[in-house]
Amino acid sequence: MNGSYHTSVLLQELIELLNVQSGKKYIDATLGGGGHTGEILKRGGKVLGIDSDQEALDYVKENFQFSIFNFQLKLVKGNFREIEKIAKENRFDKVSGILFDLGVSGHQFDTPERGFSFQKQGPLDMRMDTSLKIKAKDLVNILTKGELYELFTKLGEERFARAITNSIISARRIRPISTTGELSEIIGHSVPGKIKIEAEARIFQALRIAINDELHSLKIALPQAFNLLEKEGKIAVISFHSLEDRIVKKQFIEWEEKGKGLILTKKPIRPSIEEVEKNSRSRSAKLRAFEKK
Repeated sequence: MNGSYHTSVLLQELIELLNVQSGKKYIDATLGGGGHTGEILKRGGKVLGIDSDQEALDYVKENFQFSIFNFQLKLVKGNFREIEKIAKENRFDKVSGILFDLGVSGHQFDTPERGFSFQKQGPLDMRMDTSLKIKAKDLVNILTKGELYELFTKLGEERFARAITNSIISARRIRPISTTGELSEIIGHSVPGKIKIEAEARIFQALRIAINDELHSLKIALPQAFNLLEKEGKIAVISFHSLEDRIVKKQFIEWEEKGKGLILTKKPIRPSIEEVEKNSRSRSAKLRAFEKK
């Protein structure tokens, strides 16, 4: 398998917040490389691991000592927007903890064929679930100028959205934009050199969020996850984007105000300087947690 799975961001902090207990049930709604799941299993927890990316499921099955964890680990292909249905089908309808590690796994970033990284030449794809019909290149080549501008402004929070949109429209008149390299070059010519990488990251992120409908999925998944928790059960969410973090923060505040439980993180937990040095992708990570009453 190409690429590699990096150490999970804020791993120990998340495990401590979940207060993992032997014999209890947990749901990893974003399995990825299985870093969080592995830690829960080591502590004797039972895990339902969900991922829309078949490669993630295959990786965990191949690389975990599956025979050892056979009765502790259940793997399911699916989107966490259906977490309640998936959990009930697999008898995980009363659980002690649920975690969401949003964003893209190291493996997805490091596999050029998946098209997630502007630093690797590959097709402009970005689908987490490769059975989806629409790819990032479809949005780039089909959306109107107004739609692209709105996408880059709202989901990318990109201040040079207008210039980048105009450059895309001009470029695609000559030929369709189909690779990460082509889009990266267009963005680079549209913004001042010193902020080129930040602009590329925001535009690629905006396209990825749109393709995979990530914000809407998170909004509908959180209430479902709450329903699955037993008393004193915990939800922990790691986000990498201000819009995701806003959704989580707002939902947790709403639950607390309604007397449904307690926010465990008055301020989001951020990665240490050492962690950021080891894994630059962790820089924007924020961890929030909530305990059900």
